[in-house]
Amino acid sequence: MTMAGTHAHTAVLLDECIDGLAIRADGIYMDGTFGRGGHSAAILAQLGPEGRLYAVDKDAAAVAFGRQRFAGDPRFQLAQCSFAELLDYAKEQGVAGRVDGLLLDLGVSSPQLDDAERGFSFMNDGPLDMRMNRDAGQSAAEWLAEAEADDITRVLKEYGEERFAKRIAHAIVTTRDEAPITTTAQLAKLISEASPVHDKHKHPATRSFQAIRIFINRELDDLQVCLKQSLELLAVGARLVIISFHSLEDRIVKRFMRDAARGDELPRGLPVPDSARNPKLKLIGKAIRANDAEVAANPRARSAVLRIAERLA
Repeated sequence: MTMAGTHAHTAVLLDECIDGLAIRADGIYMDGTFGRGGHSAAILAQLGPEGRLYAVDKDAAAVAFGRQRFAGDPRFQLAQCSFAELLDYAKEQGVAGRVDGLLLDLGVSSPQLDDAERGFSFMNDGPLDMRMNRDAGQSAAEWLAEAEADDITRVLKEYGEERFAKRIAHAIVTTRDEAPITTTAQLAKLISEASPVHDKHKHPATRSFQAIRIFINRELDDLQVCLKQSLELLAVGARLVIISFHSLEDRIVKRFMRDAARGDELPRGLPVPDSARNPKLKLIGKAIRANDAEVAANPRARSAVLRIAERLA
């Protein structure tokens, strides 16, 4: 891409997502995680003049990029907000309950990771920010400057499944008493030194950076809100297509789809057909993972899991 200030981004499981959405030329679609528009561009390529795509992203840089990339396309609208606000956005646009497909590509985007100024990655030194929306909420540095050790421990355990959470939290609190922790390199070094065992193929800061990012951006909370709203958002026969990148996200998506496909909880042993349980979704196929060729071309696809469901009446 030639636009200033952008970083390359390859849409993950692109063909599988488009197939999963089962796009109609005149349909209404939503992309809840616009990023750099790889999935949105593929959706628009399938739409005719009557089709519509509504996209959102928390990140102002992504929104500015998208509005420039698709400027002049009357089928496309892009708003800056969380996918937890999709239902309100759909109501504003008059499409709530009429959406034929919703796509979520969860987690952090490649441009966010690759831009050291955003503070998402320990691979490049930069300000310890980690906010997807830099105009709202606390930065990672601000939170770490005042959080209690117990709260830091909880976040690292809950969102990063970090086994040395308590040690790392203690090191953060001890270090900040001497000097503020303001850069990604500072935090990565601190975590590395606080971790008594290092995995062979994983940087010791990987889990902690993931945990802090998820917490700062309320990623799992927003995901649960979005999933609940999706049933009111989607039309009968619409597709829900979601890519997860770590087990915490995928567990939430899998449980939601399974429970919605199972329907209402009824007392055991009642002689009622499955239809009487009022299922809201039908699962489409099994979980899909990137093939070897895609992983070789785009290593970030390695952990991607795609799940697809269809809205029932």
